[in-house]
Formats: sequence, structure tokens, C-alpha cells
Amino acid sequence: MNFRVADHIIQISIKESPYNKFGLIPSFAPFRISEEETIDENDILFTMLVDDSISVAETKESVGEFDLGDGKVNLWRFEDGGYEYSIFDLKERECCLLQTDKSFRHCRCALKGDRAMRRLGLNDALMFAFAFAGSRKQTLLIHASTILHEGYGYPFIAKSGTGKSTHSQLWIKHIPGSELMNDDNPSVRIIDGKPIIYGTPWSGKTPCYRQIKAPLGAITRIDRAKENSIERLDIAQSFASFLPSCSAMQWDREIYDGICQTITGIIATTPFYTLHCLPDEDAAHLCHKTISRTSK
Repeated sequence: MNFRVADHIIQISIKESPYNKFGLIPSFAPFRISEEETIDENDILFTMLVDDSISVAETKESVGEFDLGDGKVNLWRFEDGGYEYSIFDLKERECCLLQTDKSFRHCRCALKGDRAMRRLGLNDALMFAFAFAGSRKQTLLIHASTILHEGYGYPFIAKSGTGKSTHSQLWIKHIPGSELMNDDNPSVRIIDGKPIIYGTPWSGKTPCYRQIKAPLGAITRIDRAKENSIERLDIAQSFASFLPSCSAMQWDREIYDGICQTITGIIATTPFYTLHCLPDEDAAHLCHKTISRTSK
């Protein structure tokens, strides 16, 4: 089955199983492509085969263990540069074994456990594949809550729990014409030198899975403060502020370099700000007045 995310094609095949169905990823439904639509091979970002008969590889090198927020992942690298992931939930139960080639173009995974575990495992496997295959296509998966306003997309970035979603809701409530694009993991892609932000099948705890895109208006980091103020960042500050919000693999030089080059391209055309703020209406109005492309 084919899906279009950030104008890339994702091909997912599920080997016949009583446990594994496309119903495990309902958030992908808005991104499904008609079977009659012709697919250009060059538009395929990656393929994913779901097959529970896949087994753990014997020859590999440990990269490390990483926290995912909703679980953890153990990561290994093969001699040819490919990867193997073991994805666990919060109860430390293994949900998915994911194996990829070096480019993340060809991926396969085995799901484990009950339906909830399989949903988590497949969702995370697809998210990893998208983020790292995209590194070679000027495409980022970022951690942000994003507002669509008057034709532009405005992502708000910050550490978890700082108030990204809260600030988006303040825009929706107090800034006419604002709507939620994605609440956790939008994608930004550079096309013909211009950054475009997209809705994706990944939106955290908020079910906002929209097949939607818009020119990137500005990127704003949310910083909790005792009073409201906003500042525009220079190039170095913008890079340092944005990089932690992008899915990255610092141990893989080729992938990491691709992500850094894409960030640099976005910075060259997009204003970056830090909003020091309270979670109130005035903060939303200050931010809107400062960053909005259409209010100037």
C-alpha cells in the first residue's frame, strides 16, 4: 500500500498475519494514495516490509540505548552500514525488531506483543525510517507544535513540557484564522530552495493527522518566563536552537551531515525567534504580531 507524506512516497507491505493489519496505523489513512495513481520510482522515500518471521541478526555492533519518551530503543549497526533497532514500550516490553539498509530506503520489521505494542512498534519504525531516509532528500522530521495561519506554517519548538501545545492553543483561541497543522512531529522539506512544512501521521497525543502543507513562515522556540518578550536569533543561535528539535543520528556522519545541511538551508530563508513567555493571551498576540508574514 502506498502513502504520500511530505510529497514523498512510502510503500508499506504487510505479510499475511492474524495480528498485523493496516489498522495498526490508522493515522496513515489520510495519507493513503489511490491504487490507480501512477508512482514515480524516484518519489519513493522508503519501503517497509512487516514480517514477524524476521529474526535478530547475529553479526552487529552496539551503538547504544536511547530514550524515546514513550519507551526506549536499543540500536546496533551492521558491517555494511545498515541498522537493527529493538523498540521497547514504557513497560520495557519489546514491540518491534527493525532492520534497515544504510540509506534507510529498504526496511523491514517484525512486530511483537499485543495490539497496543504492535501499534507502537510499527509507528516508531515508520517514524525512524522517514526521519533518516529523509536526511538525503532535504527533509526533516521535527519535534514541534505547528499552527497554520493565513497560508503559512509556524512551528513552535521547545523541550517537552515547556508549552508548545499550550501556545498553539492560545493562537487557535485568540488569533483569528489559526488552525492546528500538527501537534508533535511535522516535517519540513526544502523544494526549489524554499522550505515547506507538512502535516504527518505522527502527532503525539493529539490526533491531528492532516494531509496538508504550507510555506514555512517562521520558527519560534518557546521559553517559559515571568513576562512576555521576543527576540530574533542570529544564524548561529538559530542553528543551535533548531538542531535539538530535529530527529538526528550523530553517530552516522552521512545522515547527520544531510540533516545539518538541510537545517542550514532552512535558516538561510526563514526567521528564527525565541519567545520568552507566560502561557497567556498576550504572549500569543506578541508572537503573532512579530513573526506573522502577513501582518507585516
